Amino acid sequence: MNYLSVENLTKSFGDRTIFQNLIFGIDKGQKVAIVAKNGQGKTTLLRCITGKESIDDGRIVFRKNLRVEFMQQSENLIGSNTILEEIYSYDLPEFKALKDYNYATRVQDEKLISSAFDAISELNAWDIETRVNQILSVLKFTDFNKFIDKLSGGQKKRVALAKVLIAEPDFLILDEPTNHLDLDMIEWLEDYLLKSKSTILMVTHDRYFLEVVCDTILELEEKTIFKYKGNFSYYLEKKSERQEQLASVIGKAKNQFKKELKWIRRQPKARGTKQKARIEAFYKTKKIANQNIDDDELEIPVKMERLGTKILECHRLNKEFDDVEIIKNFTYTFKRNERLGIVGDNGTGKSTFLNMLMGIEKPDSGKIVRGETVVFGYYSQKLLEVEKGKKVIDVIRDIADYIPLEKGREMSAAQFLEKFLFPRNMHHNFVEKLSGGEKRRLKLMTVLMKNPNFLILDEPTNDLDIFVMSVLEDYLRNFKGSLIVVSHDRYFMDKMVDHLFVFQRKGEVKDIIGNYTVYRNEKQISNSILRKKEQEKKLKLSSQSQNNKEKNNQKLSFKEKMEFEKIEKDIESLEAEKFKLTELLSIPNISSDDLMNYARRLSEVISELEKKTDRWLELSELN
Repeated sequence: MNYLSVENLTKSFGDRTIFQNLIFGIDKGQKVAIVAKNGQGKTTLLRCITGKESIDDGRIVFRKNLRVEFMQQSENLIGSNTILEEIYSYDLPEFKALKDYNYATRVQDEKLISSAFDAISELNAWDIETRVNQILSVLKFTDFNKFIDKLSGGQKKRVALAKVLIAEPDFLILDEPTNHLDLDMIEWLEDYLLKSKSTILMVTHDRYFLEVVCDTILELEEKTIFKYKGNFSYYLEKKSERQEQLASVIGKAKNQFKKELKWIRRQPKARGTKQKARIEAFYKTKKIANQNIDDDELEIPVKMERLGTKILECHRLNKEFDDVEIIKNFTYTFKRNERLGIVGDNGTGKSTFLNMLMGIEKPDSGKIVRGETVVFGYYSQKLLEVEKGKKVIDVIRDIADYIPLEKGREMSAAQFLEKFLFPRNMHHNFVEKLSGGEKRRLKLMTVLMKNPNFLILDEPTNDLDIFVMSVLEDYLRNFKGSLIVVSHDRYFMDKMVDHLFVFQRKGEVKDIIGNYTVYRNEKQISNSILRKKEQEKKLKLSSQSQNNKEKNNQKLSFKEKMEFEKIEKDIESLEAEKFKLTELLSIPNISSDDLMNYARRLSEVISELEKKTDRWLELSELN
């Protein structure tokens, strides 16, 4: 069953065509990813599909009566709302039915209760509150009443993600859903989407996500789209085959073109039909022969300064923020060719630790000793900051007109930009006009061109496309200096590091030998053992409780009997007060002050009733 049809879709910005005559469809249940190099129009395509961006030509048709939800990169939240208010402000039939039911029970209107009950049952929305709490908890929200404008950028992204997941739409569109999620959240989201019944269209650079979740890849390249019915590894295989076939066709066309060029130069102006047909065929051959296969590679032949024996030492470091321990009594000596990955939940201090190594943050106590020959290259999460009106080539020339390479060679700023996949026609573009990934790539250039021998990369893969990440990995594998990487990209971490610092709560840092997969496997085994021990403990306690009960045949003491009788009277009194308050709340034209006071008291009564009832049940078992 077709859910989305895109027909001859064309979009331009000024004189630049982003894509032209795109044709593809998505069927019910498919999980589709769009991949492309930065700046090729992935986000623009999603915005066109969802109507957020106008189109020049073509048609976009969703199946009728589909519920479609779109999580975009720029969240649109109301700052004065709390997290819960923002979630429940979503225009969902389930939320409306739940609100109607809560109101009906509050005013004790039997007709309204029956109607709301039927609506909730029809929508299967009885578990909506549980689902809201579960998803917000998984996304590491503890205070649901925190105001949106008090949240960090990453937390706002997670609220936006929670909203679309809770909606459980028929068609879910996600633009970089794993950004600002820690590794636990990413793995939970991967499992959630894999099991989801929603049809999914997403843009993501997470290659494990593409491998595990997606069953179809759409590659946006050279203003058109190629469809691959398979996961990421299948796509890579078929793309390679397609490029080989294209190379063969171009090679044959070039040979034919040379022969035809000699003939056409010998001919007078064509008059016969056969001659005209041959000339038309010549121009078609020329067009094929002049095609370029886009197989640019990111080469970084920058010279690296020699590392001495002393690299970097941390001695008994301690750091706190607002009474929260970030790092406690930490000592470590970094070595040559160190390949360290850093993982941990958001807020555990990973970026703070890097800032301390770089001298940007000071430890509360302890010291950091840096070797004299160490040249740091620090790629932080902070965005590239340049003056307005600055051109791409000026950013590089501000550092150096010529970049020293290995073996005494050098490279001009323009040549260096080309190596980083910035063609000549982009050198004089304004930096503010670049895509997020292009800005990241430009910033990476400014770090690497300073000849570092100790690279510190904080989330280097954010906003970089999978093609740039692949060649960056090639460079880092051949990098002879020391390397520290903080990343939520599991694929990147598996390939780049040989041991991990796991940042835990209360300032603890655990050193684990192996890559991310090794750590994750160990963690799963550890969690499994803990769960088994907890289950055994519960069974043991339950058994002991039963044995004690049978052994002692315990009865209520005199004091407990008096308490039991009093609780029965208290429950009766509270039930009566609850009924009276619900009647008062249903009075027409009730003042706002009375409404608030009655509602507040009703909440207190309900809470007290729950406590008294729980205690009554405990005592009744012994009675």
